[in-house]
Amino acid sequence: MQPTTTSRRAALKRLGSAGLAATLPRIGMAADADWPTKPITYVVPFTPGGSTDVIGRVIAQKLAVALGQPVIVDNKPGAAGAVGASYVAKAKPDGYTLFGGTISTHAINASLYKNLPYDPVKDFEPISLVAFLPNVLIVDPNLGVNSVAELIALLKKDPAKRTFASSGAGTSTHLAGEMLADMIGVKLTHIPYKGTPPAMLDVSSGQVTFMFDQITAALPLVQSGKLKLLAVTSARRMALAPQLPTMQEAGVPAFEMASWQAVYAPKHLPQPIAQRLSTEINKILQMPDVKDRLTNQLGMEVVAGSPAQLAALMQKEIPRWADLVRKSGATPN
Repeated sequence: MQPTTTSRRAALKRLGSAGLAATLPRIGMAADADWPTKPITYVVPFTPGGSTDVIGRVIAQKLAVALGQPVIVDNKPGAAGAVGASYVAKAKPDGYTLFGGTISTHAINASLYKNLPYDPVKDFEPISLVAFLPNVLIVDPNLGVNSVAELIALLKKDPAKRTFASSGAGTSTHLAGEMLADMIGVKLTHIPYKGTPPAMLDVSSGQVTFMFDQITAALPLVQSGKLKLLAVTSARRMALAPQLPTMQEAGVPAFEMASWQAVYAPKHLPQPIAQRLSTEINKILQMPDVKDRLTNQLGMEVVAGSPAQLAALMQKEIPRWADLVRKSGATPN
């Protein structure tokens, strides 16, 4: 009995589907193997010149050599990094968009913003941790304090008159001040600024009592005698200022805080591409000239790390900062 036209069509359809199914994985693997075939965009969610931007440009330059394609840094600042993060969260997960994430974009913002336009976990593929960047405690030399203990005594004596500055509401520098106030049991007034320079100028003139920020931003004013460093916020002393005690050594036992930098891609990036990016970035971070630039010139602790290690860090950091945001009542405005 000869097969009917209908049965022949059904058989051909099944054969065609099977052939297509067998072909698709090979097409996907070929696409991954060929990547990259065009320029890659590395989105930095802050203005040029800051630590995230410097890291992005260092990695972009080296990654372009490793991959054989240009890596273009694109600054998209705004809302403590949320503008750039939202842009990348919606990008195609094809390996041609990378993101310079931070403690703000991928930990603090999750609790700081009620309607965050992206999800730090669900919308991003972790690629590599890059570095930790501790802050330093800064005061005006004319304040009359020479240690953290003396500053705390001053803050407790009349907290209503004491203020602290930050480079912006909701930043790690803001929450470091809130952390100190919480740990010593006083209520202090936070003065947010649009960036570090104006905040440091007001601290140096005595208009604000203290602030936390990056050592590289403070060094010019420290060297000119307009600012004084009291301590570093990390658990260990930093290579750039080994004489500076940690907050724990200075008398605040539980105080430990370091901003961190990392690289992400949009969620669902093919694993072969994610793994290659992680491998290449980790190689870059071990290069002597890169380590020298980030460690000795910018005060960072280069750590690198796998995607799994970055994901684990986020699982710890997101609830940690949510608790401090809740206690302090910090808002993005």
